[in-house]
Amino acid sequence: MASLKTRFKAVIMLLRPPYWLMTGGLSVLTIFTLKRGILPENELLIPLVVLSAICISSGGFAFNDYVDQESDAIVKKNRPIPSKNLKPWEALSAAIILFAIGITASATINWLCVLIAVSDSVLLVIYSKYIKKHIGFLGSFLMGFLIGTSFVYGEAALYGTFTMTSLSLSFMSMGSIGGNVLRDVLSLEGDLKAGYATLAAKRGTGFAAKVGAVFFLLNVAGSPVPYLVGAVGWAYLIPILIWDAILVVSGVSLLKNQELNNVKKHEKFVTRTMILIPIALVLGALT
Repeated sequence: MASLKTRFKAVIMLLRPPYWLMTGGLSVLTIFTLKRGILPENELLIPLVVLSAICISSGGFAFNDYVDQESDAIVKKNRPIPSKNLKPWEALSAAIILFAIGITASATINWLCVLIAVSDSVLLVIYSKYIKKHIGFLGSFLMGFLIGTSFVYGEAALYGTFTMTSLSLSFMSMGSIGGNVLRDVLSLEGDLKAGYATLAAKRGTGFAAKVGAVFFLLNVAGSPVPYLVGAVGWAYLIPILIWDAILVVSGVSLLKNQELNNVKKHEKFVTRTMILIPIALVLGALT
């Protein structure tokens, strides 16, 4: 029987708190941006947005760990279930409870938020049960798409609708899709053992690295749109142009050289510099 401290660490691993910044955090930043730095009149709006977003994302991770318990026992033995720090039924129960809390919280905001919350929950379940193992590239695209819905969710919570404003921000998820494809290149050995049909597994690491690079360049192409449609102020362009330069350098390098060390270097470089996105949004909201 695992100690209480060990089980607590396993629960934290199951929930994946760092990803909360990519869900609830981006939704709140969207609200902050649209309100030009002014808090919404409804004091409960931001807590409800955060609660619903992080519960659904953590519910997806918990359900994924439940579905992947056999493959994780081969390639990710430190995960909560294969390490025997949590039982499979505990992970499944956590997923159900988290999805229920997330959807219920969204229902207190408005109907559009409920629709987005339910859709995201269903997509996360389908991803874990089918897409990841059989249609690998769609899985990488879907994960980026779900990050993109965080921007739309923020506008939906604020105004009960979504427009070109949040859609233009959601296009920033193209870089995340590219990063997901590159991570599949780096985890190819484990994915082959687990039977995941990733793009790297089906078409080779060289082709996958080029696809990742293309998504980096697509992100660059779409990055000025939030400013052009008036979603953000001029200061948004300062950090975002720096990140664009990083994406261009990484994208061009990967199109020329798909060796594993180069993929690893640029995946890490792009991931670490993604902090420029929230910085850009904050500056864009204040100008």
